This record gives sequence, C-alpha cells and structure tokens, in this order.
Amino acid sequence: MIDLCQRIAYSNVAHPILNEYQRSFTDKKDFSVQPTGNYFIVIIAFFWLQELRYNLPTPLPAKYQVVYTGESIRAPADLKTDPSKPVFLHFFNPDCPCSKFNIKHFKELQKKYESTMDFVIVVISDKIFTSEQIQKRFDTPVAISFDTSIARACGVYSTPQAALIDRNNHLYYRGNYNKSRYCTDKKTNYAELAIEGLLHNNRQLVFSPEALEAYGCELSINKNS
Repeated sequence: MIDLCQRIAYSNVAHPILNEYQRSFTDKKDFSVQPTGNYFIVIIAFFWLQELRYNLPTPLPAKYQVVYTGESIRAPADLKTDPSKPVFLHFFNPDCPCSKFNIKHFKELQKKYESTMDFVIVVISDKIFTSEQIQKRFDTPVAISFDTSIARACGVYSTPQAALIDRNNHLYYRGNYNKSRYCTDKKTNYAELAIEGLLHNNRQLVFSPEALEAYGCELSINKNS
C-alpha cells in the first residue's frame, strides 16, 4: 500500500510528466519531439519517492497482533537449531531493496557471533527460491528457512528485520538492524546491541521506538491476509 504522501507526490509531480513523456512518443504526426529537461524530473521524482517510501514506517497489517518480548516463540519447523544457543532470525525478501542493502551487515554479524548463536535466514517471498540460491546471495552456508509463519509469531511485518530468541525460546528482541538503511550508523546498530545484551543476560535493555518500529518492505503474506 502506497502512503498518502506518496500518492500526493506522484499525482502532483511524476504523473503529469510521465503523461507528457508518453504523448511525445505516441504522437505519430511529429517524430522530431525530443525529451526535454522536464523528463529528468521524472527520474529525480522516482528516486525521491523510493527514498520517501523506505524512510516512512511500514504500515501495520490490518489484523496485526502485537508480540511482546518474553513471549514464547517456537523454532522454525523446517530447521534444527542447537538448543544450547540463542537463535538469530533474519527476515529476508530477495526482491526488497532494503534487504539487499542489509546483506553485508548481516554477514558481519554472523561472522562475529556465529560461535555463540545460531543464525537463520527466514525467506519471505511470492517467488520460489532454493536454499542454495539464498546462500549464494549471502556467500555463506547459513541455515535457511521458508517457514513464513515464524514472521507472524515474532510480530514481524516487514523486511529486513531481526528477531532474537533466547535459549528458553523466548523473544528477546524484534526490530530494525540500524537507523541507516545502509547500516552505517554504528551508534544505532540495534541488532548488534541486542545480541550483546542477550549474550550478557541483560534483561533491562531498553530500545528506542526507532529500533522497534518497522521500516522497509511490507511482507506479501500481510497483504494477502
């Protein structure tokens, strides 16, 4: 669902220009029409709308049910994880731009903490992928799950999102990786802060709304529900 601000921006800026562009190439009477500087506004408007889209919170699904930290979470049905380790769930949509920007940061976290917790990529997409295809994108033999029900169980409704499950199968954290889409702001490495808090058994760790309010691509399973 496109946000109201996006619809207004599109109707006032991009839509009229796109119509003009289309007319210029469908006018059979004059093939000498050349694109003007206005058409560059279309490109600028497109990228601006994309930035706006992913810098706004992801809309809550109509039937969304809040899942609180401390609630019991079952492990993905198609995986066997080490019961002595916490589990880091990475919710990933291969077609989501934000998920693509996030791959490098996820790999850094996995490399740093893989000896102390299990990492699992939960793939959520309308398309069909194999585990090998996803592992190739991440260039790592990380565990892959296609059990989309785990997203609802963790309260996840966008990608990329992280969820940490402690050794007793309780939700410790569910939220964003970073304030920056490219995960470059070290002060807001929310997912890493959550990992450190869980490993040090810090039950008093409090996150800001920026860490917990979802940003990114809405899950297709929410749109279809």
